[in-house]
Amino acid sequence: MKINSELLKKLVDIYSPSGDEENICSFIKNEIKDYVDEINIDNLGNLIARKKGNGKKIMIASHMDQIGLMITNIEKEGFLRFTNIGGIDPHISLGQKVIFKDGTIGVIDYEETSDITKLKLENMYIDIGVSSKEEAEKVINIGDSCVYYNTYLEDDNRIISGALDDRIGCYISIETIKNLKNIENDLYFVFTVQEELGLRGAKTSAYSINPDLGIAVDITGSGDTPGAKKFAIELGKGASIKVKDKGIVVHPKVKKLMINTAKKHNIPYQLEIFEYGSTDSGAIHLTRGGVPSGVISVPTRYAHSPNETIYKKDVVSCIELLTKLLEKNIEI
Repeated sequence: MKINSELLKKLVDIYSPSGDEENICSFIKNEIKDYVDEINIDNLGNLIARKKGNGKKIMIASHMDQIGLMITNIEKEGFLRFTNIGGIDPHISLGQKVIFKDGTIGVIDYEETSDITKLKLENMYIDIGVSSKEEAEKVINIGDSCVYYNTYLEDDNRIISGALDDRIGCYISIETIKNLKNIENDLYFVFTVQEELGLRGAKTSAYSINPDLGIAVDITGSGDTPGAKKFAIELGKGASIKVKDKGIVVHPKVKKLMINTAKKHNIPYQLEIFEYGSTDSGAIHLTRGGVPSGVISVPTRYAHSPNETIYKKDVVSCIELLTKLLEKNIEI
């Protein structure tokens, strides 16, 4: 299976910070409309695509949003102050280019009087190349958002890009939708909003769907770089099957189902215990009376940076695992 580089590049290049997912939603809707039976966009902006079946109701969640910055103040010299949208690291952000929805480009820097070893967002600013507040206000308003300026790179093994969290999950869901032909389960592919702000889209969509099983598709970290904390996930070793993170302990039956499916079809996989974050599964499994849920993740280096790095063969393993899970009747 080859990676559809053209599709993935389009996905990561679409501006879509949390709370402003309209463009990516429209693109995905157009990409999958001929492969599903129903498409609905709910009140919060989640894109819900159904492939009808008579078996268990399965919800597959991939989030459309990306981390970003929101303008809080414009200084008299035209420099922009900002707050975070999701998990923004000040040191990663220093010196980075950002892009606003209208295409305006800025550069992030910091007050030289502040201690760079204790850098905080409140000591940083965005320079958009103007010399006054009046000039800045012609293009930027309080509340406008921006994201890291993205450069997509690909070689024989790797993909390096911003916004792979979680456009790679969206890509895996899209390719799985296209792969599935005759299905037995009743499948709800949900492309969620505002995951980076607290799994908000997953909460509302899971409540309305009321699934029998939930599967989130997202990225995870890796423990294979110099000095990394011990973490049994490596790039190039296959799909990550989650056991636990800060938001969920995966239901034993779901974990067993994923492992057995991977073994049966000779799909490379790794078991993941992630200590730092959560995915949409954290909201799905607590819906109503509870939903057995799990996660398929792509091992990733340099998460929440403009240079998130993944291996293509891990993406292929994730697509194969998700496809094989969904094409047969599931009993949980």
